Formats: sequence, structure tokens, C-alpha cells
Amino acid sequence: MRQIYFSAADPSLVIPITAQIQRLLQLRHRPESVYKVSNLTQLLSVADKTANTLTAVLLAVSLVVLLVSGIGIMNIMLATVSARIREIGIRKAMGATNREIRFQFLSEAILISLIGGVAGIIVGLAIPFSVRFLTEYRIPISGLSALIAIAVSSLVGIIFGTIPATRAALLDPVESLRYE
Repeated sequence: MRQIYFSAADPSLVIPITAQIQRLLQLRHRPESVYKVSNLTQLLSVADKTANTLTAVLLAVSLVVLLVSGIGIMNIMLATVSARIREIGIRKAMGATNREIRFQFLSEAILISLIGGVAGIIVGLAIPFSVRFLTEYRIPISGLSALIAIAVSSLVGIIFGTIPATRAALLDPVESLRYE
């Protein structure tokens, strides 16, 4: 069984070219000859659906991971606020505004999430670089993905650090100074 492969310059031409090749083979050869002419559009369609499904699953997993890490950051910050109630009272007694207290704790939450984001970027870049170093394969690396990771980790810090920062800012300075 012999095979001949053709390629089309434009994907939209694959089906018409397949039909033309079928007609050309039938015209130029004996009528009893059997030829099978097919294309890979169905295989490409299945591959595309598989890639879309994988993308959706990875997106769902990443959203769950972001939610869990955000809740972890919020718990850490709530514990930090509880441990530093007296410090907050002293700062308020010295004239710190609610906005300054909120900014302090929100910036700490953002810093925690950025440290996690940078660690994730380092691990995420280490894998393709080690594959490049150890094998001949070249996994593409996007600088944009690192910027998006920094932005998303900052956003997680802002979203999940807002409640502890607001709780710290709303503490009564007199009650905070009495707290032991």
C-alpha cells in the first residue's frame, strides 16, 4: 500500500483540495482501482477539543489553588492582627489614622502573596530551563506569564488582605491598649 501526502497553504482549502485529489485520481486511473483520500481535519478537531478541555481543567485547578492560598493569607493576617492588637493601639494613640493602619496590614498581605508568587515563578521557570539544559527540547517561555503571575499574586494579596486590614483599622485604641 502506497501513500502520498499533500499539504495545503491555507487550512480552509483542505476539504476542497481533498475532493479535487479524489476526482483527479479517479479520472487518471482505471475505474476498478480503489483509492482512499482522507484528511486530518477530524483529528485536528479532536486535538483542539482535548486542548480546550485541558485548559479548562487547569484553569479550575489554578482557581482552587488561588482560593486556598488566599484563605491561607487571610488566616495568617488575622492571626497577625490578633497578635499585634497592643501595637495597633499604641500606633493609634500616637496619631496613626485608620488608613495608615489599613495600609500597613494590606501591604504585609501583598508582600506575603508576592513572595509566594515569586517562588511560583522561579519553580515555573526552572522546569523549562532544566528541560532545555538536559535535553534538546525547547519549551517556550513567555515573559508575559511571569508578569501576569505577579499581578495575580498581588491581586490575591489585596483581595484576601482587605478583611484583616480593615479589622485592624477599626480596632478601638483604648480597648487595644488594655488588651493583654
